[in-house]
Amino acid sequence: MNLTDNTILITGGASGIGFALAKRLSQRGNRVIICGRRQAALAKAQAAVPALVTQVCDVADSGSRQAMVKWLNSHQPTLNVLINNAGVQHRRSFWESGAFASLDQEVAINFTAPIHLISELLPLLHRQRDAVIANVSSGLAFVPIAELPVYSATKAALHSLTLSLRHQLKESGIKVVEIVPPIVDTDLGGGRRSARAAQQYMMSADDFAAEVLCQLEADKNEVLVGTSVNTRTQGEAMFERMNSH
Repeated sequence: MNLTDNTILITGGASGIGFALAKRLSQRGNRVIICGRRQAALAKAQAAVPALVTQVCDVADSGSRQAMVKWLNSHQPTLNVLINNAGVQHRRSFWESGAFASLDQEVAINFTAPIHLISELLPLLHRQRDAVIANVSSGLAFVPIAELPVYSATKAALHSLTLSLRHQLKESGIKVVEIVPPIVDTDLGGGRRSARAAQQYMMSADDFAAEVLCQLEADKNEVLVGTSVNTRTQGEAMFERMNSH
């Protein structure tokens, strides 16, 4: 993948790995657009990297998402890279009353919103010479963490979707990539990590972004970083080990 002179949209790009990717891609000479639900977070990101273009959008809300798609078609007609990065993560127990009150939002942001956005932006992307759709899944797509049942399941679904999308678009010239993070030091899930996970497995968002760009430049379709290499290859064989306390 060429990492220069692209027009790139990163959902959830104001913080975490989205912002780390946005920063590095902007430094490579790309026009980078970040979207998110909170104007204050977008403004903070833009203050840190003035070249970023920001757009307030709740990708799980059809009206908000379609307004952004309309804006992109009008104001960013050279858009050729979509990175579906926005995600939320909640600990949930089937034993707890009310634990699934926000279930629909988690499923929508992590899974159904990327499907809609891909569908709505596909005509624009198809007009570009070097178009890329990159879906950010997780190492938990292959080995779920039991206390993150919905998050893990949505990432498994996004992995499955990416395989089907790649197959459907293989004659279109649009490259389909899956980016598979390990545990990254961000505020996802409230920034709560076990001490063992933090010490042994966690990596910084900047280190993660650097590795992702190296693998994208090497034309990898499946970008596996850190411990996601093991979860991808060993799968459910790691389940008991990862869920022991």
